[in-house]
Amino acid sequence: MTTTAPARSFLTPAPTCAAPPVPDPAAPGQWRPLASIGVLGAALITYVGLAHGARQAVLLALGVGLGVALFHSRFGFTSAWRQLVAVGNGAGLRAHAVLLGTTATLFALVIGTGTGLFGSEPAPSAGSLGVGLVLGAFLFGIGMQLGGACASGTLFAVGSGQGTVVLTLFGFIAGSVLYTWAYPLVADLPALPAVVLSEHIGWFGSWAVTIVALLAVVAISRAVQARRNPPPTGVPPTARGVARILRGSWPMWVGAVTLAVLGAGVLVVSGGAWGITSAFALWGAKALQAIGLHPETWAYWQQPAQAKSLAGPVLADKTSLTDIGIMIGAAVAATAGGAWVMHRSIPWRTALAAVIGGIVMGIGARLASGCNIGAYLAGIASGSLSGWIWGLAALAGTWVGLRARPLFGLANPKPSDSVC
Repeated sequence: MTTTAPARSFLTPAPTCAAPPVPDPAAPGQWRPLASIGVLGAALITYVGLAHGARQAVLLALGVGLGVALFHSRFGFTSAWRQLVAVGNGAGLRAHAVLLGTTATLFALVIGTGTGLFGSEPAPSAGSLGVGLVLGAFLFGIGMQLGGACASGTLFAVGSGQGTVVLTLFGFIAGSVLYTWAYPLVADLPALPAVVLSEHIGWFGSWAVTIVALLAVVAISRAVQARRNPPPTGVPPTARGVARILRGSWPMWVGAVTLAVLGAGVLVVSGGAWGITSAFALWGAKALQAIGLHPETWAYWQQPAQAKSLAGPVLADKTSLTDIGIMIGAAVAATAGGAWVMHRSIPWRTALAAVIGGIVMGIGARLASGCNIGAYLAGIASGSLSGWIWGLAALAGTWVGLRARPLFGLANPKPSDSVC
């Protein structure tokens, strides 16, 4: 008697070689640190509102929300691409598709209708198509596998107390500064003009093409996963019931939708998409000025937009505000879930990988005019071809980065693992 495997629909979970693990209970909440961080966050939002206006205060608050959502859902790009390339588990990539599709839908509505607050005029994010985009994204893919986090992951990991990723952040800032210093060497790399679908087929057409492409990505990832039958992904500790909202881990699709809504809020409030890495260059330049150096004389900082940013306060800078908010929000979520801990002992090879990975990501993000958020997420959601090219180049960089990880004592997922 022959048996037939049960049919799987598009919504059925993709197969893994073992059942997903049962999450451990969340640790008790760290209430004193939570109260301190909450007071600090509220005070900072109030100060920013009084000193720089309501728009900046709202951007900081949106950043806090982004940090909470990133931590609760453990929404990352580094681990998702590592799992896909190493063992064929596409669960993280499919969560990216939810984030990208939801963001693309909201962007089409916001930009297509010209909806903005505080006098902003929402505009798509579109990068030129050239050597800088491909090389920068490729380097970024390598760097995030060595550094252990992407741009958004770096911020929420720092906020949740992961000491290793603090080193990644320092490297990120150093790499960004190095790029701004060497800017004249790479300012004129060959490139073609940006391609934005809405300029050719309208916002509805752009949205429809993007959704169809994302559905194709989901279908391909499911086919790859079915063929390779990888280990399931690990699950973080969580609270149960209603407490899961504040103290537990969220399903990645919940995190994706929440991030999309908050990211659309940044677009409505500021007129531009959510970004991360331009602030790292600004922070590095401000630090150099604080010790008596003069990065304002560099060609990069003499461009009008950059010069204005450097001349103004950090707490008036849109990207700095959301970045700071992400770290505060992640700290709030981590302490509420009893997960905030600062690692004191870091193996030297791990520390070296973190710094090198951060430097490579800092250079790569500036070469590509953005990271996994500002170039990949915002680009695809805006209907820009640059976002898709960034993703493919970063995926290639991930393949190289996985082969470099063992040099620093860093492990990669294996088919024989119980979780990946």
